[in-house]
Amino acid sequence: MKNAIYIGLAIAIVYVIYRLSKYGMARAESPFKYFTWSEFDQPNLSGSGAKYMSADFIHKLDAIRKDVGFPLIITSGYRSPEYNAKVGGVANSSHIKGLAADISAITNDMRFEIAKSAIRNGITRIGWGNTFIHLDVDKDKSQEVVWGYGNEYPNFYELENLA
Repeated sequence: MKNAIYIGLAIAIVYVIYRLSKYGMARAESPFKYFTWSEFDQPNLSGSGAKYMSADFIHKLDAIRKDVGFPLIITSGYRSPEYNAKVGGVANSSHIKGLAADISAITNDMRFEIAKSAIRNGITRIGWGNTFIHLDVDKDKSQEVVWGYGNEYPNFYELENLA
């Protein structure tokens, strides 16, 4: 019994080391300080982040990450039209163009900090969810807008001294 536990533990350790080294190599090759292209991949579509996401947008996210001082976990980056429909995204989603990302933010304080930094860094399209914040730089859509996903959200553009 002890041997099985030790073997299981050894396998887990090797797996963690493998994942960390793979991530470390991706970080070393990344043009971004805090992100890798793969963080923006559509699930089951490896390489889609690098192929379709806007590097300028991710550089803005890098600046936001530096500003807020806590990790930004990307929950959705690039989406193909088919995948976007599958997850309930709007037909003209900026995710399809590689100009949007959803970021995990479980508290209002986190969402406020991210939103304030986004505005300071030129991102003026903000979606406010219960557990995430959506940012996008789609110039084909209205600017300086905030919307909610079924919850109350602040209209930053009516608040004074936000930035």
